[in-house]
Amino acid sequence: MNENKTNINWYPGHMAKTKKIIKEKYDLIDIVYELVDARIPYSSKIVDIDQILKNKTRILIMTKCDLCDIKETKKWQKYYEEKGYHVILTNLNDNNDYKKIIELTHNLMDKQQQKRNEKGLKNKEIRALVVGVPNVGKSTLINKMVGKKVANVGNKPGVTKALTWLKTKSNILLLDTPGILWSKIESEEVALNLASMSSIKTEILPIDEVAIHILKKLEKYYPEILNLRYGMLKLEEDYEMVYNKIGRKIGAIVSGGEVDYDKVSLAIINDIKKESIKNITFDRRDDLNAD
Repeated sequence: MNENKTNINWYPGHMAKTKKIIKEKYDLIDIVYELVDARIPYSSKIVDIDQILKNKTRILIMTKCDLCDIKETKKWQKYYEEKGYHVILTNLNDNNDYKKIIELTHNLMDKQQQKRNEKGLKNKEIRALVVGVPNVGKSTLINKMVGKKVANVGNKPGVTKALTWLKTKSNILLLDTPGILWSKIESEEVALNLASMSSIKTEILPIDEVAIHILKKLEKYYPEILNLRYGMLKLEEDYEMVYNKIGRKIGAIVSGGEVDYDKVSLAIINDIKKESIKNITFDRRDDLNAD
C-alpha cells in the first residue's frame, strides 16, 4: 500500500482537550467503545489511542458495515481479534444492531458485577467511553443507546464539542467525546482514505486529489462500480479526459460547454458521502503489512 509521507496537520484545540479529559477520567472508565469505519478499518483507527487507554477493556465497533465490502472488512475483523480486541460489525441505522454492543458489554463486565454481588453490593452502572475519528458514527450510537437525540449527527467532522456522561436504559453511562485525530497524518494513503469517507474536512486536502484517489480505488478494486457509476471500466492516463467524460455524463457543465472540474470532484466525493457508492472497503489487509 502506498505509504508516501504527507504533512497534514489537523488538530483542533478540542481534540487536544479531549485527550486531556480522557486521561483525567481514566480511573472512572470501565470499558471503551472504539469506533472505526468498516470501509477503512485501518485508516480510521486512532494511532495513539493505546497509549492513552492502556489496558482498558475495549470493544472495537466497525460501523457502516452495510456500506462496506464485507469480505474484505472481515479480514480486518480477524486481524483485530487476533490482536485481542472484541470486534462487532454494526449497521447503526438498523434499530436493533446496537443491542449487540449492550449484550457484549454486560458479558464482559459480568465478573466485575459478580464480585460486587458477592459483597452484597448492587450492580454498578457501567461507564463506557466512546471514541473515534470524526464522522464514524459515535453520535448515532449514543442516540440509539440513550433512546433519544442527545448528540448531534452530521455528515461533517467535528460536530460534537462537549464531554458529558449520558444515561442509557441499559445500566450503562456513556462519555461522549469529539472525534479525535492525531496531531499529524503522515501517511498520504491514510489521509486520502479519511477524506474519501468525510472524516477530514473537505478543505484540508485538494478536492481533486481526493476524487482521483476514489476513482483509482474503484478502478483497482471495483471496476464494475466505476463502470456503472461513471461509464468507464478503466481510467485514462490523462485525468483531464476522465473528468471531461464524467462531467458530461453527470451534467457538470458551465457556460460555453466547458466541464466544471470542481463540480466533478465534489460529485465523486458526494457519491460516497450520500451512499450512492457502497459495498467498498479501501483498506486492504493483502496490501498493507500492518503491525
